[in-house]
Amino acid sequence: MNFLAHIYLSGDNKKITIGNFIADGIRGNKYDDFDDQIQIGIQLHLQIDTFTDAHPTVRKSTKRLHKNYGHYSGVIVDILYDHYLAKNWSKYSDIPLANYIDDFYLTLEDNFEVLPQRIQKMMPHMLADNWLLSYASIEGIGKVLEGMNKRTKNRSKMNLAINELEEFYNEFEAEFTSFFDELIAFSNKTLAQLQS
Repeated sequence: MNFLAHIYLSGDNKKITIGNFIADGIRGNKYDDFDDQIQIGIQLHLQIDTFTDAHPTVRKSTKRLHKNYGHYSGVIVDILYDHYLAKNWSKYSDIPLANYIDDFYLTLEDNFEVLPQRIQKMMPHMLADNWLLSYASIEGIGKVLEGMNKRTKNRSKMNLAINELEEFYNEFEAEFTSFFDELIAFSNKTLAQLQS
């Protein structure tokens, strides 16, 4: 899953949310540098990723992209699924998406000193372009995919995946909806175990 889903699946604890958000940037022994709640968020992130990568519905989505994007297919599906979460946000939360995201950005600013350097450098761009809110539109997802393609020095051709999103829009949405309900249940159970 991508940023928005990881944030959402963290529940109400802001430190766990920070841990879940920064987890991809944490390597080995750096994990011990964080307080217990942030460590729980990092562990939750890893378990969400493991569950997601092995799930047959997610694999069905990635298979549709594999011929054109190879091992980048999983990254693309993560981004596409965040689109469907943002687009259908009111189904999952009573807090309007824009308010939820603003609150998360404040949490990032309040915890800036604990963020890995890579995230600190990314933050101004994320806030200026309001990445998380932009996920709700196809145009916004197109910009995200363009940015990811640039980061791979145009090797991934991820920017072209906007074509598959438009062509198989309903199929991807149905797969996301079916999978995300299971992921919420898994995350809630995992979080309860990590906090016990």
